[in-house]
Amino acid sequence: MSTRTLPLDDKLYSYLQGVSLREPPVHHRCRMETAELPMGSMQIAPEQGQFLHLQLQLLGAERAIEIGSFTGYSGLWIASALPRGGCMVACDVNEKWLSRARHYWSEAGVMDRVDLRLAPALKTLDGLLEDGQEASYDFIFIDADKESYDAYYERSLSLVRPGGLVAVDNVLWSGKVANYGCDDPDTCAIRKLNEKLHSDERIDLSLVPVGDGLTLCRKRQ
Repeated sequence: MSTRTLPLDDKLYSYLQGVSLREPPVHHRCRMETAELPMGSMQIAPEQGQFLHLQLQLLGAERAIEIGSFTGYSGLWIASALPRGGCMVACDVNEKWLSRARHYWSEAGVMDRVDLRLAPALKTLDGLLEDGQEASYDFIFIDADKESYDAYYERSLSLVRPGGLVAVDNVLWSGKVANYGCDDPDTCAIRKLNEKLHSDERIDLSLVPVGDGLTLCRKRQ
């Protein structure tokens, strides 16, 4: 018995995946092929993707936004949780990565649920707000450049409906957020946002130690 989260050594982590992970073949292929890329570590963990998928199902989500799509792995989990006719706005600026994402999304049969925006995410989010889409999304996942996290969060909180969920990735940042000797811009940006979220009365909050740390923010009524 333990009163704190258990550390996961390789044996326990393998066991966790063995008794929990239900990863479809195309998701698995996307994850394994992406892991071979020079920047493959930017990909979320499979149990984290499945956890997000479950959150969308619990919400009954129909409209979602992904800020930072990379090669499409997290988007597979998000889009596949949406019903036919649902929509995930996918924001990224790298056409090379998005070409891979399109391939996996098409193979998984979810491309009809993806509204792909090849543009800076803040421009896309501001455009959605200008189009009158405030408080009209059920779920938003933030996983892009860390120095813009606060700006992404504020736009997301405007775009998500009351009772909807904003999920923020990499909030533990390989442990560097707890090392105040680390003062690089990315670490400082994440640390500052973590502190802000802790006192933000607009949301209900939980930081979950899955993957590189995932914060769930439920917009209050």
